Amino acid sequence: MSARALTLSVPDRQRLIEGAFEAKKGTYSPYSKFPVGAALLSVDGQIIKGANIENASYGGTICAERTALVKAVSEGIRSFIGLAVVTDVKAPISPCGMCRQVIREFCVLNMPILLVPADYPQAEPAEGTTEGGVRETTLGELLPDSFGPEHLELSRK
Repeated sequence: MSARALTLSVPDRQRLIEGAFEAKKGTYSPYSKFPVGAALLSVDGQIIKGANIENASYGGTICAERTALVKAVSEGIRSFIGLAVVTDVKAPISPCGMCRQVIREFCVLNMPILLVPADYPQAEPAEGTTEGGVRETTLGELLPDSFGPEHLELSRK
């Protein structure tokens, strides 16, 4: 995790992880058979959950991370301090590129992102993970040299 990353309290970290597991129960993934749950923590302490929702027209599929963000933003919540993502894989899995860019629209680069293994908590976590086998990273680490809303405000020729 980046030295300048924001930190989550132990209770908030646990709430995020539990929220991601709960969110995964709402998945609709008949095509990929790859359920994903995501949970966002807003600055006011709300947990917003999302699951991946697939579509027979694959381009119409929406990932769990984007589901959570769309739910939050459509309800007026636009500031977040953490994200947790879980799948059915016994290793931490990262958000896809499209999700990373959408997360970038609403989240600061040093926001903690918890990548949670399906068998959390792991008794013997893999190297490079923290308590329970969670890989802790940041948006900046997942999306270096990113393009964000502030770039649209730069002066042009």
